[in-house]
Amino acid sequence: MSSGMGPGQQPGRRYNPTRKMEQPGSDNRPPPYRPEPSVPQYQPTSYQPQQRQNRADRPQPPRQQPRAYQPEPPRTPPPGQPPGQKGFGGPPPRRRRRKGRIALIALAVVVALFAGLWVYLETALNRVEALTDYEGRPAAGAGTNWLIVGSDSREELSAEDEARLATGDAKGKRTDTIMLMHIPDNSTKPTLVSLLRDSLVDIPGKGQNKLNAAFAFGGAPLLAKTVELETGLRLDHYVEIGFGGFANVVDAVGGVEMCLPAPMEDPLAGINLPAGCQELDGANALGYVRTRKGPRADLDRVIRQREFIGALTDKATSFGTLVNPFRVIPLLSSAPAAVTIDEGDHLHNLPSLAFAMGAGDGLLTTTVPFGGSKSVKGVGSAIVWDEAKAGKLFTALRTDAEVPPEAIVAPPK
Repeated sequence: MSSGMGPGQQPGRRYNPTRKMEQPGSDNRPPPYRPEPSVPQYQPTSYQPQQRQNRADRPQPPRQQPRAYQPEPPRTPPPGQPPGQKGFGGPPPRRRRRKGRIALIALAVVVALFAGLWVYLETALNRVEALTDYEGRPAAGAGTNWLIVGSDSREELSAEDEARLATGDAKGKRTDTIMLMHIPDNSTKPTLVSLLRDSLVDIPGKGQNKLNAAFAFGGAPLLAKTVELETGLRLDHYVEIGFGGFANVVDAVGGVEMCLPAPMEDPLAGINLPAGCQELDGANALGYVRTRKGPRADLDRVIRQREFIGALTDKATSFGTLVNPFRVIPLLSSAPAAVTIDEGDHLHNLPSLAFAMGAGDGLLTTTVPFGGSKSVKGVGSAIVWDEAKAGKLFTALRTDAEVPPEAIVAPPK
C-alpha cells in the first residue's frame, strides 16, 4: 500500500515530482558530509603554586658501584693477516697515506739540498799541499793540531778592494797571523797559541830568520815544516784565511761586536775607531786585527787577533746565523774564496775547529813564552823564545796534559 511519499521525501511533506532538488552546500541546509566543527569551550583554572623542594629533600637515585676493570681480551687477527700487524688488514686511509708521501718527498728534498751544498763546498774550497812528509818529522802525539795562518796576499784583490781594505800595494805573500790550535782527545781545554811573527827560528835551508819569513820564502809548506821542527808537534791540519776573504766573511755574518777600552786610530790599517762596544764591518775588522798600535805592538795585536777570531767563529756558528738565510747563504758563498786548506783536509774537519775556537771560557789562549829580543845581522830585531817555558807548553800539548801556569802568557789585566 502506497504511503504517498516519494523517494527522499520526509514524513509530513507531500511529494512533488516537479520541485527542484536541493543542492549540497545550499543555504537551506548543510551537506551531510561537511559537519560543523565543535569548538571546545575554554575553562579557566585557578593557579595553584607548588611548594619548592630543597635539593637535599629530593629523592636521590641509587649510586652505582664502579665496575672492576676487566682487561680486554687480545684480538685474534683475521685469517691471512700477520700477527704483528695492527688494524684489520685493510689499506690505510688515503689521507694518512698522502701525508706520509708528502713527508717523504720533503725529507728527500732537504737531504738532496744538503748533499748538494756539501759537495759544492767540498769542491770549491781552495787547497794547497801544506803538510808534507820529510826526514826527521815529529811523531804524532795526542789530540789534533791545526796551523792557522792569516795571509796578506793581494793576488785576488782588485784596486778598489785594496783601497777599501787599506792593504797597501806590497807584492808577494806574507803573513801577520800565525796560530797553533790544539784540540785534545780528553777533557782538558783546547789551547790556542799565538806564534809571534817576529820569533827568531831556524828555517830549513834558509838559516835563522823571523818566523813569517818562512811563509815569504816557501809558502805554506815551508812555514808548516818550520813550526813542526820548532815546536816538536806534528801538524794534522792547515787552514789559511786571506785578506779579502776575511773581510767578506765578517760582512756576511753582519759584523762582529768588539769592545774597545780606548779609541784606536791607525791610518796605515785604515781604522779610526772610538772607545766602547761597536759592530765592526769587514774593512774595520781587518784593520783591527792588523794594526800594531798599542804599548806592546805585536803582543797586543796577537791578543786582539785571538779575541776577534773567537768572536767571529762564535757568531758564524750561532743558531741565529745558521737559521737565517740572509746570513748563512752569503757566509757559505764567501767561505770558499776566503779559506785555503791542506790537500788532505776535508769539509768535515772544519766544524771541530770552529766549535773549539768559539768555546769562549772553555778555550785556553796564550802566546809562546819568550825571554826577550835579539838583533841578528841581516834580520833585525827578533823575539827569542824562553826555551824552558816553551818546552813545558809544547810537552803539555803533545800529551794532552794541563798546561802549567808558568807556561801561559796571560793578557795584561
